[in-house]
Amino acid sequence: MQQAAGSSRPVPSLRRSQSRLTADSYCIHRIIEDPEWSLAAVPQLTELCLQHIVHNFTQNPILDRLLPEHQRKVLDRLPTGLPLTVTANLVSDEDYWKRCCTERWQVCDISGYGDSWKRMFFERHLESILKSFVPNTTDPNQVLELIPLCKDYVRKLEVDQFLPPLKVDPEEEADDTSDSGSDLGLGEVPVHHYDLGALVTALPYLEELHLTYGVKDCGMNFEWNLFKFTYQDCCNLAGAVKKCHKLKVFKLTRSNVDDNKTKLLVRSLLDHPSLVELNLSHNLIGDTGAQAVGKLINRSKLETLDLCNNKIHRTGAQALAQALAQNCTLTSLNLRLNYLGDEGGEAMGRALLANTTLKSIHLGSNMLSEPSAVLLSQVLAQNTTLTSINLSCNHIGPDGGKQLLEGLAGNKTLTEFDLRLAEVGQESEFLIGQMLWANRHAAQLAPQPQPPAEPL
Repeated sequence: MQQAAGSSRPVPSLRRSQSRLTADSYCIHRIIEDPEWSLAAVPQLTELCLQHIVHNFTQNPILDRLLPEHQRKVLDRLPTGLPLTVTANLVSDEDYWKRCCTERWQVCDISGYGDSWKRMFFERHLESILKSFVPNTTDPNQVLELIPLCKDYVRKLEVDQFLPPLKVDPEEEADDTSDSGSDLGLGEVPVHHYDLGALVTALPYLEELHLTYGVKDCGMNFEWNLFKFTYQDCCNLAGAVKKCHKLKVFKLTRSNVDDNKTKLLVRSLLDHPSLVELNLSHNLIGDTGAQAVGKLINRSKLETLDLCNNKIHRTGAQALAQALAQNCTLTSLNLRLNYLGDEGGEAMGRALLANTTLKSIHLGSNMLSEPSAVLLSQVLAQNTTLTSINLSCNHIGPDGGKQLLEGLAGNKTLTEFDLRLAEVGQESEFLIGQMLWANRHAAQLAPQPQPPAEPL
């Protein structure tokens, strides 16, 4: 310490003040620094770039220019709501399309879509648009603009609802009715549905088409017109199917398809190059329609035919039987819930005596009785290709059951024979069951045929 002149009070030393100032500065410096700071907390430039790519993917989708490990990171972060115009033909990663499916639908089973998530997304997305399409209201471009995006992935379409146009003025409706009546000769109200022609013909890989013309969950708004498959609808559909050369499976069920519409559809399917399965079940097909289908059987490659729950009687059954006797491709025929009667049943029996390719036939609920059983007994004794017969819900009776049991005695190929509610008697039913079990057991022990070796 220094003393000032004429005073006894000490003066602080300048050096000591400087040292204190230096100490204070050191303390302030230590407080400003974060002892936990690390360079690792700063995102790498690569990460910042990837974030930018994801954020601006719609405007600049440069996925194909990235390294594989960077592509993976971008795909994992892409939102599922991106426009399909961006992702459809650019993103093939199944994990991305899996996220798109699971975020949109609760139930997702890809086993029916060739184990492809991308195929599932585009098929179900297209189906949802078709189910909600309202003619004269919905913009057709919603469908047309989707075609180039989904055409390479759609193999099957299942549309179980077609909405009709919105109601029109009663005066306009009366005018339209008179016009359609003069054009079509049927006097139909113009409630035509979406025309699939432009869509189906633009899908080069479409193999299955499952359709139902009707409305689901209509509730208190029920009207019969909601379930009307018009003649114009049928014309449009027939033209579309005819041009779909790779179509293998065509199902048109629960759509009030009558004889006239059946004949129109059949004309478009004659000599079809690929069709192997046709399902027209739960419609209004009578004998005339069945006769048309009979012509189709031998002018196609059909392997499976389902006409369940229609209005086919004796004449229609005889026409189908005549075609079946000459056919060499059909393996499954379902005529359940029709009105064949014994005359129709006997015609089928005679056809089965000549046919050598059919493996399964369903004649349940067809008002068959003992005369049909007598002829089918001969079929059981002679036919060596049938493996499944269904005669349930018929009045075969105990005597008919004994006839069937006698015919089955030497049969070694039949493994399924449904006689529930056929009144054949417990003893006959039990003995038939024992024979079937023996046939199934022998079939399991038999060596399986090996596929032909590929040429070297």
